[in-house]
Amino acid sequence: MRKNQNQLSEAEILAILRAADDIIAEAGRTLLAKILKGSREKKILQLELNLCPVYGYFKSYKLAEVIDKIDWMIDYDFLDIQYNGKLPMIIFTERGWEIERDQRVDEFLREWDQWLEKGRSSIDMSYLKDRNRPMIFLLLEKVRETGNRKYIPYLKEWEKIDYKKVKAEIRATINSLEANESIDDQQAEIKRKDSIKDALQGSAPQDILLKCWKCGDRFTFTVGEQQFYKQKGFVHPKRCEECRELRFGDIP
Repeated sequence: MRKNQNQLSEAEILAILRAADDIIAEAGRTLLAKILKGSREKKILQLELNLCPVYGYFKSYKLAEVIDKIDWMIDYDFLDIQYNGKLPMIIFTERGWEIERDQRVDEFLREWDQWLEKGRSSIDMSYLKDRNRPMIFLLLEKVRETGNRKYIPYLKEWEKIDYKKVKAEIRATINSLEANESIDDQQAEIKRKDSIKDALQGSAPQDILLKCWKCGDRFTFTVGEQQFYKQKGFVHPKRCEECRELRFGDIP
């Protein structure tokens, strides 16, 4: 069983999710921990993971301590492990992606604001193409909510290069900003913030009851067993302990 970890702060949760975003489904816990630790090893630099906004966030911690924090994120349903062959890869859970999607959209908007402050009126918007579609639509929703026409030049550049459905949403956003439409999305924004706040609470690991495929009885699948099975890439057991013992004790 893993070490017990105290509740991580919201800032720590957001930092780990942001770092995970750069390697999601492509690497595991150790590489994620090295990004957060601020490792200067060759692989980190080759992949330019040192450019991650939260690179070195836990630089004062030992690598093992950072891994413990990542394991807490897995236990509390922010991250999960998915095996690619024998290699365990970090992925987002639904809860984790809801939070990171919102955080990443805000990052995009801050970046746009910084570019505009520097007078950059034209940007290669291809970096947004082929991104997660719900995240892109959330970005456009937040742009509309600002009611700020300053984003229109970027939107028009983006409209030129993306796919049909995204183009339609971009055009609707441009039209809304150009028409100075009064968008009363205060309730939607409050609901979205409340949803993120709830998601940040996480889901504490707990024992679960499973039904034995063989005898039909219910049996407890403990937190420790869940962690072990997840680390090994095993699916949940289908038989209770007694039926498992009978099965493997059978003589051919």
